[in-house]
Amino acid sequence: MPVTERAGHVEPARFVSGSLLRHVCVMAGTGAIGLIAVFAVDLINLFYISLLGEKETAAAVGFAGVVGFFHASLCIGLTIGIAAVVSRTLGAGRRDDARRIGTASLVLMAALSVVVGTGTAFFLHPALQALGAQGETARLAQRYLSVTVHTLPLLGIGMACSALLRSVGDARRSMTVTLAAAFVTAVLDPILIFGFGLGLDGAAISAVVSRTVLAAIALHGVIVKHQLLGRFDASRLAEDARALGTVAGPAVLTNLATPVGAAFVTHAVAQFGPSAVAGAATIDRLTPVAFGLVYALSGAVGPILAQNLGAGQYKRVQEGLRDSLLFMVASVAVAWLVLALGQGVLIRAFSADGLAAELIALFCSWLAASFFFAGGLFVANASFNNLGHPLLSTGFNWGRATLGTIPFAWWGSHYGAAGVLIGQAVGSSIFGLLAVVVAFRLAAKLARQEAPRLADAADAAAGAADAAPAPVLDAPVAPTSAHAEAAALATPQPAAAVTRTAASASAP
Repeated sequence: MPVTERAGHVEPARFVSGSLLRHVCVMAGTGAIGLIAVFAVDLINLFYISLLGEKETAAAVGFAGVVGFFHASLCIGLTIGIAAVVSRTLGAGRRDDARRIGTASLVLMAALSVVVGTGTAFFLHPALQALGAQGETARLAQRYLSVTVHTLPLLGIGMACSALLRSVGDARRSMTVTLAAAFVTAVLDPILIFGFGLGLDGAAISAVVSRTVLAAIALHGVIVKHQLLGRFDASRLAEDARALGTVAGPAVLTNLATPVGAAFVTHAVAQFGPSAVAGAATIDRLTPVAFGLVYALSGAVGPILAQNLGAGQYKRVQEGLRDSLLFMVASVAVAWLVLALGQGVLIRAFSADGLAAELIALFCSWLAASFFFAGGLFVANASFNNLGHPLLSTGFNWGRATLGTIPFAWWGSHYGAAGVLIGQAVGSSIFGLLAVVVAFRLAAKLARQEAPRLADAADAAAGAADAAPAPVLDAPVAPTSAHAEAAALATPQPAAAVTRTAASASAP
């Protein structure tokens, strides 16, 4: 079993043995609680803002959420790369490399989020106009974002540390990090919005404090509890960035596709007035909370597949993909049932009426079923990112955000705001189904290579000193890397090399 060195003793990589379904349930379950907590921050903000009874203010939160979605998607893409590379490196028994990469990942996350977050502040007005925001709604959205965009580094660092915690299998602590941030929002929102009468400004201040807490607690877990950060080595930052970039680069492009599609949908809905935008904003914030288990699979499946890939256990990779999809189907079925039965409560809770209430009811009754296919895309993307085919994830997500969204939503807009959402659901379902088919074929192809490899290893053990090399993936994880060592950090090593690496790591 692959091992990692920690604090003077050796411990096994957690996901290379035991029940895969149990690993998926534990990682997704705890990850979902944490992820739901992250998105619950926005939902809580919208809930309290909706109590003000001002459609323009609620619509402003919706437009601001689209801009924030771009930021969050950037950070999520980077965390996918962090989790994939660090998990795979740990699975191969190279903890010192993993710690150095962990430090480099935080430096890169902080630098990029500062540039993007603060840079956005200079383009808020044209960006909101492009989304369809007008008048008082646009002014309120810009006022809210002018405060929150500068705290993107805090969000990015917190999410990066959460990914590092998941890389070592500490799903509980990763969950605690985001739960604490959500708790702060739940407490501060009513105090600032209503108690001090700050309204939307109070929601912005609450978001800033919440992100500060998120970053602080996450850093404590990474630095103090697991000692996952090594000494910063500026001379190796470029190669570590290349190793992370081979997965994170396509993952960022992949994740940015979703807010691009969401921006088009928001623009299409905006023509039907603030009530339609408020209804769509409620759906956008309700969705990740209701389907938190499905969203969490993207982050939960990655470390499981990556550790087994790094350990050369390709059959378990295929089984992990299958168990993840079974878990997704069950999760969507339960969430859809709850939404369908509780739609009346939700409509009243968010003070929705008219067109906003109609859109929420449509989503809860019928459109929620599209997550059977959207969830399949999430799982497929996780497998693509961690099995050496990140560009497939990019292609499917952009295909869904463009060909699967724009023509369908445009066609649906001829039938009203409801038609926009229906068209979006139909188009995304098509691409989700195609992604699942491709993911299973790739996993099956990889699994078929394990039997010959094991047979060759047995022959080599009987008459040779070295084991047979590991199979080669269809596409390397680092297709553009010119540095062999950087590529090695992002791709599985041969079994013999892993053994030698682990041995040398434990040598004095």
